[in-house]
Amino acid sequence: MNKFVVSSSPHIANRRTVSGIMQEVLIALLPAVIASVYFFGFYALFLELLCVGSAIGAEALYNKVMKREQTIKDCSAAVTGLLLALNLPATVPFYVPIIGSAFAIVFVKMLFGGIGKNFANPAITGRVFLLLAWGALMTKPWGSPIHWSDGGAFYYFRCILKGNSAIQDVAAVTTATPLSSLTQGGYAGKDLLKMFLGATGGSLGETSALALLIGGVYLIVRRIIDWRVPVTFVGTVALFALIYGGANGDALGYILPSVLGGGLLLGAFFMATDYSTSPNTKTGLVVFAFGCGLITSLIRFYGSYPEGVSFAILLMNILTPYIDKAFKMHPFGYVKQKAGGQKK
Repeated sequence: MNKFVVSSSPHIANRRTVSGIMQEVLIALLPAVIASVYFFGFYALFLELLCVGSAIGAEALYNKVMKREQTIKDCSAAVTGLLLALNLPATVPFYVPIIGSAFAIVFVKMLFGGIGKNFANPAITGRVFLLLAWGALMTKPWGSPIHWSDGGAFYYFRCILKGNSAIQDVAAVTTATPLSSLTQGGYAGKDLLKMFLGATGGSLGETSALALLIGGVYLIVRRIIDWRVPVTFVGTVALFALIYGGANGDALGYILPSVLGGGLLLGAFFMATDYSTSPNTKTGLVVFAFGCGLITSLIRFYGSYPEGVSFAILLMNILTPYIDKAFKMHPFGYVKQKAGGQKK
């Protein structure tokens, strides 16, 4: 005779685990990692490994000091470290990813109780912290893609190891990001193929739209993320680029540069979709993603800083509890009542 066990919720509906989901995200980020090494050399890989190692080490050390169970096996620290690394330019010194990763893990994740309890995406908050702490290193200069001939793969290594400021060392090869030129009205419609492939200046993981799209589609197909977030986020930015471009006499010329340039695709596919810091309902996700796109567009086109993805996601992370409250889920069997107390 079969035994039926009755228990309280939550009931597990599939076999996915936290570590399994995080491993899927790491797999999806591999194309961006490969592209970053191809365009910026082995120093990019060094920064990525340093970020991941620092994040894992910070979480392990925190758990040891606080006498908590070790949680590094869930791979969430590795995801945070890699995402933060992909938000860094190839010109930052080695101490920047170490401090940024430690801040993201300890102050944004672990002090709030660990994975699932953090109020904001740790990688996003870590990047914003680094922008405030080392604004010059994080925004100027942006490294240009390297040439693999004549030892170019180690160019940024040599610049950093000279012991001088990274800004001074790479001044001869740095370039403006596509978004910087776009907001000045000088990039629309130019070099779109380079932007799509990644042969432009920018952070390690944001330059190659192709690599990010491959990873993003993988996550959607594997049902790791909800497609509503990236589609709404990117669509909102495209819409406002159309409006802004129309006001400047080039309605269509601003759309693709706005979508392909900067950290939009990296943020839309990999950071705005974070389970812990995004709403729980489908309607809430759409509202959340629209807010991200709106704030990103306002900062890009009307702010003093050319990129606004990080700030947009962080601000909407803070508003997530209010979105959940406005679009809260009803329990199974819920029947709405009229004002007079009668059930509808």
